[in-house]
Amino acid sequence: MNQLELQIETTAADLPGEAQFQTWIDAALADQDKEFEVVIRLVDEEESAQLNQEYRGKSGPTNVLSFEFEVPDGIPLNLLGDLVICAPLVAKEALEQHKPIEHHWAHLVIHGVLHLRGYDHLDETEADEMEAKEINILKQLNIPNPYQE
Repeated sequence: MNQLELQIETTAADLPGEAQFQTWIDAALADQDKEFEVVIRLVDEEESAQLNQEYRGKSGPTNVLSFEFEVPDGIPLNLLGDLVICAPLVAKEALEQHKPIEHHWAHLVIHGVLHLRGYDHLDETEADEMEAKEINILKQLNIPNPYQE
């Protein structure tokens, strides 16, 4: 099983449990030959906005930030990286998008882990590949395609 370090730095209520986060991480890493460690930090809008400005040059909070960890040569460490998820924004987006909050949490965790694995959506080809992978992983969890209206 992959390792999860869960850091809760939010006042938001009704957060998924550690076992749920573990399920989503394991699903996003199921096709890997080795196990990884992922840190998930749940934050409020203020910390999300600060990190979004500092690392992406964008103002305001964002739903998920991914920080890939590059292991130095010769160091036996399986840390994949950190995800910072803005809990109040996840709840707001789920409500606005008329989807179960648990489904939105699952999507964002899987999306973030795929970023840690090197997937991106900077151009249409990359976006299509990443979205197809997300849709497939979510389908295995009985969660519908998040990109369908």
